[in-house]
Amino acid sequence: MNHLEIKSFEFSLNIVKFCKGLATEQKEYIISKQLLKSGTAIGANYREAAYAESRADFIHKMCISQKECNETIYWLDILQRSNDYDEEFQKQLKEEATVLMKLISKTILTAKRNRKAQKI
Repeated sequence: MNHLEIKSFEFSLNIVKFCKGLATEQKEYIISKQLLKSGTAIGANYREAAYAESRADFIHKMCISQKECNETIYWLDILQRSNDYDEEFQKQLKEEATVLMKLISKTILTAKRNRKAQKI
């Protein structure tokens, strides 16, 4: 496993834990479901990218992972401003999502650069 794969997997586990807490407290059911879907989709799309059929397919799947990461940050922002949840855990999740976003963005840029270099 590489760094991004490990980080995205651990982040997914943390999202599951956080969403279970929301469900137990019966808070923000709809938002927690959205957060669960987008937060776990980051790593799932990364894993799909690892078995991409082409460099273009890899970039496409990484872009989807990036979009899911951005959506996750959105849902975390909504939860942060709308209620009084475990602020420390929310902060940790947002920091992890931001790190993932940066790693994914760098991976996409590198893949695009490599694709252009091969065409020359």
